[in-house]
Amino acid sequence: MAPHARLRRQSLRHRAGDQSTWCHLHGVTSGEHMTSPSMALPLPATGTPDISDMLRAGREHYRRGEIRHAIAVFQVGLARAATASIGVAVDCVADLHAALANAFMLCDDIASAGEHYKAALRIAPHLVACWCNLGIVHQRSGQTQDAIALYLEALRRNPGHRPSRTNLVQALVATRQFAIAKTLLLELLEETPEDADLRSQLGKVCFELGETEEAVAQFERAVAIAPGQVENFYWVGAIRQARGEQAAAQAAYALAAQVHPILRRQATKSPPAFRALALFAPFVGNTPVEFLFRDCAYQTSILSLLPGSEPDLALLAREADVVVNLVSDADQGAEVLPLATAIAHSLGKPVVNDPAKIQNTTRDATALALADVEGCRVPRTIRVAAGDGLPDGLKLVFPLLARQAGMHGGDVFEKLDDAAALTAFLAAHADHDRYVIDYIDYRSADGFFRKYRFLFIGEDIVPYHLAIGDDWKLHRDATDMAHHAWMQDEEERFLRAPENVFGMARYKALQVIRDRIGLDYFGIDCGLDRDGHLVVFEVNASMLVHDQNPEFPYKDPYIRRIKVAFDGMLARFARGN
Repeated sequence: MAPHARLRRQSLRHRAGDQSTWCHLHGVTSGEHMTSPSMALPLPATGTPDISDMLRAGREHYRRGEIRHAIAVFQVGLARAATASIGVAVDCVADLHAALANAFMLCDDIASAGEHYKAALRIAPHLVACWCNLGIVHQRSGQTQDAIALYLEALRRNPGHRPSRTNLVQALVATRQFAIAKTLLLELLEETPEDADLRSQLGKVCFELGETEEAVAQFERAVAIAPGQVENFYWVGAIRQARGEQAAAQAAYALAAQVHPILRRQATKSPPAFRALALFAPFVGNTPVEFLFRDCAYQTSILSLLPGSEPDLALLAREADVVVNLVSDADQGAEVLPLATAIAHSLGKPVVNDPAKIQNTTRDATALALADVEGCRVPRTIRVAAGDGLPDGLKLVFPLLARQAGMHGGDVFEKLDDAAALTAFLAAHADHDRYVIDYIDYRSADGFFRKYRFLFIGEDIVPYHLAIGDDWKLHRDATDMAHHAWMQDEEERFLRAPENVFGMARYKALQVIRDRIGLDYFGIDCGLDRDGHLVVFEVNASMLVHDQNPEFPYKDPYIRRIKVAFDGMLARFARGN
């Protein structure tokens, strides 16, 4: 597996939530005091409108954190300006719109904020901060390309505007334009070389560009500058692991766990809706949560399970309303899952994806559990222990598939045409357990292969993607779908109405699969053969879900639906229902 793919699948990619920099009034930078101010400031007399007084009064509310009162005053000011025939300075009206937009931003009403930024710019297009903030509105709405254009407009008017430059970096990263993002980050770091946040961002960009040595150097520099920034410690360990530097990775993770045993991410609201404790194990397969744990109304605390670690269970219990087990690969995690089980069960909190249940999700175990599901074709899966050969008397039908246990994607996974090829494969990977899997031809009538991915989230069954290609070993990111509109149209129809593709019978089979696997969050990769049977390829909690799809913007609302369902499921667990 390529280093970037391995790191996504086998370790947490710690990334902070929205870090967009926007321009506030009078230095107010958070909405922590937005609730129920005690008393409003007196408004100007209603006889002759003095819009500048209204603007000053609203700004004073804003400065004091009384955001709702500020909104009311700004709105009254705009209403008076609209009814005044003469004597109203247009710049003052533009400032009212901009101030009102900023207040709406603090209330997370980005739609209203966007309308007022636009109104301000229609009157006063020189307001660089409004171009920048309007870019943030578009970026938060999933319109990242539009956000890039708005940041560039701000920079056209003021090339040195730092918030627009830093926000442009984030937008470029979101659209996977890493080379340009790196250039901008290097320019920013020339101005402020001791900025740990920029070093961390540059480390992530270098990682995405495959420049892993430079990525480690940037994260290590960030650690030296700001040792309180926890995620940088874990990035060093994760990248060294991806580079195959096991000893260095273990040392990095051990240092991270020693300095920051728990990686905490604050909620987007205060107080948080609830607190989630996640159990994460370096060096084994974990549920990818970079997307799922981003921009959460709840606090997340991530505990790394390392050999010999003895976490303070009483402390963990006090700061967790729900435990989320991320150790997801039953093969890779065989040694650590009992530890995760003991910790999860000792805390006395609801547990998502109980580690004891994960132990029952090896490929051979799931094939056996689902073998008799009506309407399904589940390939026979035989586990061959490390050092062993095939059991005697085994009847094989070629071609068949063979793969190394604990691997995902297309790594160490081959279609073999005869016994000699199978024997050679087993011998080449004799140091590991291996799987021998019946091959099912799932090619559609038009000659293409189709692989569908669903996520099971509590009671919900949510589509994630459709991969279409001309090879049996099918991976969404390796397809040529970006160049075929008909493939994209078909995927969008599947995401919009999966029941039209799978029908009632296949949906019933998916429900049976959900109940038999018994996890709270997991995924399935499956196909449909020419007779309409559901062909099961893989069922586990290790499947990647991300929202970086700049070439396929139609996917965005459906992927956000997964995030909403996941957050809702955790909230129900935290409430105990």
